Amino acid sequence: MQPRIETTNSFPVSIFIAGHYHRARKCARQYCDAIGYCVTVTRTVYVYTGGEEDGVIIGLINYPRFPASRQQIMEHAERLGVLLCKELGQESFSIQNPETTTWFSYRSEDTINV
Repeated sequence: MQPRIETTNSFPVSIFIAGHYHRARKCARQYCDAIGYCVTVTRTVYVYTGGEEDGVIIGLINYPRFPASRQQIMEHAERLGVLLCKELGQESFSIQNPETTTWFSYRSEDTINV
């Protein structure tokens, strides 16, 4: 029996956010179940001047079985990042892809009144 082999252009995207691992995993599962998607959830520790905080890195890839455009992957990352931010009680998160890193902040001192 020969395996099915599919290839697509790589576009790995990561969401970096502090917060409780199990709550992040539950939020990611709800998002994926609702739309038919798949992500990884990896525990991490953010170490910074004066402290440290537990968190997660959420991974998204261009999965060859269900290929997507870079824009579609980034849209998923942004939507999931916003959901995680609310669920984990955080005020910011970052999204990294091979070309850029974008920081999203809901801190009152960082927000722009429109």
